[in-house]
Amino acid sequence: MQFDVEQYQGTPFGGAKMALYLGDQLAVILRDAKPGLIFADHWDLPGGGREGSETPLECALRECREELGLDVPREAVVWCREFHEGDVAKWFFVAQIPRSARCDVIFGDEGQMWRLMEEDDFLSHPKAVPAFQARLSVWVGERDAKC
Repeated sequence: MQFDVEQYQGTPFGGAKMALYLGDQLAVILRDAKPGLIFADHWDLPGGGREGSETPLECALRECREELGLDVPREAVVWCREFHEGDVAKWFFVAQIPRSARCDVIFGDEGQMWRLMEEDDFLSHPKAVPAFQARLSVWVGERDAKC
């Protein structure tokens, strides 16, 4: 993938998410069910807010480590795109690692649980975070157009 994280001089951004495929299934996290939490009790993807001077990819990789205990190699990232929520840029990455990595997951302290979910199930799930369903749909559309 052509994304030079060391030389990132792009738009300031608020955070990053990663659609992380373990084999052909997505690693998803069930958000906490706390009152007042946006999209409480919804299926989410690993990711979160930027810390310090992180690049978008550094942010996404750190969040995968914190939330799932997985050190996703940079080479595993196959796609990325910058999206905007109002005036704030957010990054979305797609990475693919072997299904066997599920045995290495150490679930962090955010969310109720994690699981593997079929791509179509996430895209159509009534309790998946809608913005991430939309962003994943962009990736799927581009991926499938190449076939």
